[in-house]
Amino acid sequence: MRRWPKSVPWLFVLATLGSSLALAQSAPSPSANLLLINGHIYTSNPARPWVKAIALRGEKIIAVGTEDEVAEFRGPKTQVIDLAGRMAMPGIIDSHLHFLGGSQALDEVNLDDDSTLEEVKRRIRDYSAAHRDRPWVLGRGWYYDVFKPALLPTKQILDEIVPDRPVVLTCFDGHSVWVNSRALAMAGITKDTPDPVEAGVKVGEIVHDPGTGEPTGVLKEGAIGLVRRMIPEPSREEKLEALRRGLKEASRHGVTSVVDASGSIEDMELYDELRRRGELTVRTYMSLMMEAELTEKTLATYEEARRRYQDDRIRAGAIKAFMDGVVESYTAAMLEPYADNPKLIGSTNYKPQQFRKNVLELDRQHFQLMTHAIGDRAIRIVLDAYQAAEQTNGPRDRRFRIEHIEITTPEDIARFGRLGVIASMQPYHCYPNTDTVETWGGHIGPVRLPYSFP
Repeated sequence: MRRWPKSVPWLFVLATLGSSLALAQSAPSPSANLLLINGHIYTSNPARPWVKAIALRGEKIIAVGTEDEVAEFRGPKTQVIDLAGRMAMPGIIDSHLHFLGGSQALDEVNLDDDSTLEEVKRRIRDYSAAHRDRPWVLGRGWYYDVFKPALLPTKQILDEIVPDRPVVLTCFDGHSVWVNSRALAMAGITKDTPDPVEAGVKVGEIVHDPGTGEPTGVLKEGAIGLVRRMIPEPSREEKLEALRRGLKEASRHGVTSVVDASGSIEDMELYDELRRRGELTVRTYMSLMMEAELTEKTLATYEEARRRYQDDRIRAGAIKAFMDGVVESYTAAMLEPYADNPKLIGSTNYKPQQFRKNVLELDRQHFQLMTHAIGDRAIRIVLDAYQAAEQTNGPRDRRFRIEHIEITTPEDIARFGRLGVIASMQPYHCYPNTDTVETWGGHIGPVRLPYSFP
């Protein structure tokens, strides 16, 4: 979970908002439970975007306007909060995150704010010293540009800091991990270990030293699982405790609803347990992962999730796919080679024909599709499949999504509108750092930059 920039003003957030604002006011009825007055309140309604006061009853907004306009809803038991000019707004919906993993990361090494190698080393050293009882040192958040000019770290750096325990540190984008020699040994990864392949498609890369052939300590995409499967699975109670930390963090930032971009029925059961305990403070829309080849068992699992969880607090209904990787590690699938590494063009995790087949079947069963696609070739493949679904299964309100959309072509930008595909970008893309400007931009090159983050 990234921190908000310090320039963002303090917000007073309506954490109990259950639906879009109902601005129409009616005759006086039972009094409000809560009045917010003397504030700078954003309504989300373009006809009247800002008001001074708001009245709530239960989980519904019943009136907005001036203090005089909501005064009729003030009763003897109404709680009144004077905002003293501060801002209030509806709860934020985070449309793409990985909630359980992000919650667990709150108790791990956080390299998110470290911009130099020395800062990274110090952070890892301090954390490992403070958590000597933990058999694995886990964390995330490192940036490629910290490790210039190679743009990738090495196991030797970690071996020097933590020689006695396995270390696994996930990159900020989640598509590469940095490990030490102990972790490689435990996973059985050597110079002869092949890159992982699924359904005839290479889905990951073990980075090797070009001189010695030895693994460098960086694993990309599907190769991450070779090490991650060795990490002991947290207990159910440990996962619940992690989710409590995540819920607290979400509330602190005013996030009241989330779209979890990679989950499972087991994850939803954890949310359900927190709901029964009265601890679930965030509404969750869960996506399940698309397999390379859909089986009857997989489709039955999707349907079971949708049957069990389809309410206001926990809801299943989306299927998530990863079409490609990321630009920084040259794993995003491009139509033309990378500008600073013309031998590379990236790859897709699905054969186009197989992906199209999966999309047609899932759409036939009325699942929403959300697909990670960053490179222009990946985006085109996904748009082609989405268009085929509409042509084959007929028109309806699908709300298909493509996630991230970092580099595409002018003609494909126009297709989003024609096909009604949601361009699901993230606020991070509006807040570029040196990793984006230099590393990302150098890989893309000047010709494609005008069509970046469209």
